[in-house]
Amino acid sequence: MNPQSLITLADIQRAAEILRPVATRTPLLYDDVLSAQLNSPIWYKPEGLQRGGAFKFRGAYNYLSSLPPDVRAKGVVAPSSGNHGQGVAMAAKIFGIPATVVMPTNVTDAKRAGAERLGATVILAGTTTQDRAEKAREICAETGQTLVHPYDDPLIIAGQGTVGLEIAQDMPDVRMVLVPVGGGGLSAGVATAIKLMLPNVWIVGVEPVSAPKLFLARKKGEPVRLSSTGGLADGLQATEIGGMPFLHHQSYIDDVVLVDDAPLRAAMRHLLDRLKIVVEPSGAITAAALMTGVVKPAGTTVAVLSGGNIEWPGLMKLLAD
Repeated sequence: MNPQSLITLADIQRAAEILRPVATRTPLLYDDVLSAQLNSPIWYKPEGLQRGGAFKFRGAYNYLSSLPPDVRAKGVVAPSSGNHGQGVAMAAKIFGIPATVVMPTNVTDAKRAGAERLGATVILAGTTTQDRAEKAREICAETGQTLVHPYDDPLIIAGQGTVGLEIAQDMPDVRMVLVPVGGGGLSAGVATAIKLMLPNVWIVGVEPVSAPKLFLARKKGEPVRLSSTGGLADGLQATEIGGMPFLHHQSYIDDVVLVDDAPLRAAMRHLLDRLKIVVEPSGAITAAALMTGVVKPAGTTVAVLSGGNIEWPGLMKLLAD
């Protein structure tokens, strides 16, 4: 796979074959309440049901499977705001290798505990994407272990693209797909898979107002680095869109919209009450975009719910009022 070129449908199909024995093929769930309100069929792809609690396992396992056995055996290091770390930890556990996850000092208890429960060593470093990346590179230089980038890698993008592959296979009449945007690996992979299989589907990336990385990059025509980010959607707070994901976004994403923090709680509660699924704020951002009218569907719509790594204390804090 040429790291300077766009991934192909064959790359994503190859990742799907690698993942078939180990990953969960997540279902599509119908939202009858929101469908009636919006007069369009609304479906969700709940990646919180994936191993590790988020879509990240797909890319992590695809990447680790590509490493030469002697290199893989030394172990891997993952800079992560949370979900990537758990995905890498899960993949490393399956391969029986050590994993170190570098997380921010403000990581949620659920995400840190999740990585540790899967056997990873967790090291805290700063609060920004750059802080984590620098510490991870330092550890790799000291130990000879392999860095697993959270999004800026073709094998990671291809693994995440299997989410889109499954949507296209399971819902060939889909007209619109909404996908959260963090560093860009998921949105790049999903958009690529959908457009190469169903070219007329409208692809919408959804970002927090407080972290408009792709929104601003599209205006400028190249990735831009934000001075700061924040908000409830902790998994979408990268300060810069990945260079390789951005190339895919430019080719395959049709629109990018921004969602404020306030609707995320309502979307989480709706998904819990009506669909009986637990979704973290980052994962619920696509549902929030539909519920608030930021995105107006026209025909069968699938919203990717990227993760569910929130536990009882976090739910109580966000939804108890």
